[in-house]
Amino acid sequence: MRVAFVQMNVELLNPEKNYSRAEKMVKEAVEKGSKLVVLPELFDSGYNFESRDEVEEVAGEIPDGPTTEFLVEIAKDFDVFIVAGTAEKDERGKLYNSAVLVGPVGWGYMGKYRKVHLFYREKLFFQPGDLGFRVFNIGQAKVGVMICFDWFFPESARTLALKGADIIAHPSNLVMPYAPRAMPIRALENRVYTVTANRIGEERGLRFIGKSTIASPKAEVLAMGSEDEEEVAVVDVDLSLAREKRINEMNDVFGDRRPEHYFI
Repeated sequence: MRVAFVQMNVELLNPEKNYSRAEKMVKEAVEKGSKLVVLPELFDSGYNFESRDEVEEVAGEIPDGPTTEFLVEIAKDFDVFIVAGTAEKDERGKLYNSAVLVGPVGWGYMGKYRKVHLFYREKLFFQPGDLGFRVFNIGQAKVGVMICFDWFFPESARTLALKGADIIAHPSNLVMPYAPRAMPIRALENRVYTVTANRIGEERGLRFIGKSTIASPKAEVLAMGSEDEEEVAVVDVDLSLAREKRINEMNDVFGDRRPEHYFI
């Protein structure tokens, strides 16, 4: 199976322009054979909001809002699964930093994840996620979803792996330098593939670091983006490797866990 990250620039508060950019890059990934494409966190809206009113301006319902409808349409047109981050407004008017998974004809909208670990000023606008960490079966693989700062908490990836994820899709707007180094370790300790799709550019003085990363269950960096260029990377993944949790004939990543000793 082939998977891809889309590393893109995003224009703040301009969803239509961001849709156009994302569509071209998803098409490029599909032309290179990808069956799963991961877009950045808040790919449609930008990130560095100044007020709740700005978030309200771009947030939409899921699945009935314009961003999910756009993603469903291009997933159908390109015959691909897509994970992408977007601002969600629920029926109560609450705002979430969310991600959706959509698929080809016959799949459509498959589900959403709401970011559990909010970073810095996100706490001024968004509610903490209340759906837990979710894993979706896309036929060939099981895909877990987490968003950006979730990487900082090992429990995020571990929970997805324990729920059966072969691949962790990780839409991001990274500003700290650590995740590109850490994600191969998250992949190794859980024996899964990770696909971090970051963005580039600057918003109101906040710079995004690029360096989108695909890592293997052996901690190999299979692809890494630049710091400042829009890029699409497509790699082959061996799902049997993600499903083999044995390190040797006597050790198993999950079988050797002793959770009775992990809590205080």
